[in-house]
Amino acid sequence: MTTDLPHDLQSAMAFHEKLVKLLQHWKKHNQDHATTYRNWAENAKANNMAEAAAALEEAADLTVSINAKFERALRLIKSR
Repeated sequence: MTTDLPHDLQSAMAFHEKLVKLLQHWKKHNQDHATTYRNWAENAKANNMAEAAAALEEAADLTVSINAKFERALRLIKSR
């Protein structure tokens, strides 16, 4: 299994701890992307690209919906 965690953390952590860390990282990463997509959607609107702006807004919304799945996974892990 490959992760985004440093090797020393990978070996010192239990599986569920690794997964929690990864899910938290992915949520933050996704939120950063969603913010960027929305900023570019605004730029597209300002440059008369309404359809492109709408597509970027939709991408941001989908990214946020993925975060809801990550949050659900976190709740399930923490409830064990």
